[in-house]
Amino acid sequence: MKFSSQIKPISYLKANAAQVVDGLAESGEPLVITQNGEAKAVIQDVKSYEQTQETLALLKILALGNRQVEEGRVHSAKDALASLRKKHSG
Repeated sequence: MKFSSQIKPISYLKANAAQVVDGLAESGEPLVITQNGEAKAVIQDVKSYEQTQETLALLKILALGNRQVEEGRVHSAKDALASLRKKHSG
């Protein structure tokens, strides 16, 4: 993805909001908004935002799992299944 084609000043957003929203939904790419020549905001369509949030959640779960492995807080599958069976049978 090339951000250079997706950079617009805030004045462009103000003047073309409906067109910008349609373009976001169509392309799925984020748009960087500048103010006084500096990047100030990024806007994206809802579907892309939701996908990003789901990806971040999965990455957090993976990082937590890796940390638990590094700390030695793991159990064998056999022990985990036995523990689950015990909880659900009692």
